[in-house]
Amino acid sequence: MRIVFGGDGFLNDQTVKDLCRQACARRPDAEFVELDAASCDSYAFDEAVSPSLLSDAAVVRVSNLQGADDKLGDAMVDYLKHAGDDGGTVVICQHEGGMKGRRLIDVLKRAGADMVQVPDLKKADARINYVYQCFERRGRRVDPVAAQQLVNVLGGRTGELAAMCAQLCFDFDDDPIGVDRVNQYLTASPQVTGFVVADKAVEGRTAEAIVAMRSAIAQGTDPIALIGALAMKLRTMAKASAVRVGTISQSEANINPWVLKNAGRQLSGWSSDGMRRCIGMLAWADEQSKTNGGDPVYALERTIEAIGAKGRN
Repeated sequence: MRIVFGGDGFLNDQTVKDLCRQACARRPDAEFVELDAASCDSYAFDEAVSPSLLSDAAVVRVSNLQGADDKLGDAMVDYLKHAGDDGGTVVICQHEGGMKGRRLIDVLKRAGADMVQVPDLKKADARINYVYQCFERRGRRVDPVAAQQLVNVLGGRTGELAAMCAQLCFDFDDDPIGVDRVNQYLTASPQVTGFVVADKAVEGRTAEAIVAMRSAIAQGTDPIALIGALAMKLRTMAKASAVRVGTISQSEANINPWVLKNAGRQLSGWSSDGMRRCIGMLAWADEQSKTNGGDPVYALERTIEAIGAKGRN
C-alpha cells in the first residue's frame, strides 16, 4: 500500500495516476478498481482487494483517504497486516493533506504502508524547479528567463503549467526553449498582456503601455487582470527596494532571486513617495473597475501615466 499525501493538488493527483498506471503495467491481468473513502464502506474495500472471477489481483485506487471512517480504516489496516509480498493486489491511497485522517495514516504506516510526500510548490523557487523538471523529463532544457515567464503567468495553475511545458517541447525543437517561444503561446493570456503593459509603464514607455492596454481590453482582457499585473510589478519593486536598504532580507521577500534582481534594476528614479502615489492610483483604479458607473479604462490610463512618470505627476 502507498499513501500519496498532500502538496500541490495537481501534482498529488498526477502522482496517484502515475502510480496506478505503473502498477497496471506491471500486472496487465489485474482489475482496476476506484473507491472513494468518503463514501465507501469496509465491505466495498474488502471486495476490491479480494480475488474475483475476473482476476486474482487488483490495483485499487482509494481517493479522499482523509474521509475514511473507523470501520474502513480498520479494514485497511487489517488488509495490510495480512497482505503478502506476492506482487498481487496494489492499494494506492490519496490524501489531500492537513490533519484530518492523520491518525489513520500513522496506523497504516506502522502496519507497513509507504508514504509519498508531494511538494506544495507554494514558493517561487519550487515552481521554477518544477518547470525545469517538466523539460528535463522530456530530455529538454528551458532558458531561465523563459522558465520565469511561465511561472509568472501560470505559476499558480500547475496543470496548465505542465501542459504548456509539454506543448512547447512537442511543437519546437529549440534546446533550450527561449522566452520568445514561450511568449508565442502566452500572448492570449490576460496576465501576459498585463505584464507587457506593466513592463512598458515601469520603463517609462507610457504611450506604448497605454496602446497595449487599450489593445488588450479590445481583445477581451478584463481591466482587473491588467490592474493585478501592474500591482504585482510595483509590489515586487517595493520589495526589491526594501531588500536594497536592508529593511527585509532576500529570503523574507520570498521572490525568485532573478526576479528580485531584475526589479532592482528598474528602481532608478523612483522615490518612496512616488511608489506610494502609484500604489494609491492602482487602488483607485481597482475601485473604479468594481463600481457601477466607474470608468476602469480611464482609471488605468491615468495610473499608467503615473507609473510611467514614476509617481512624480
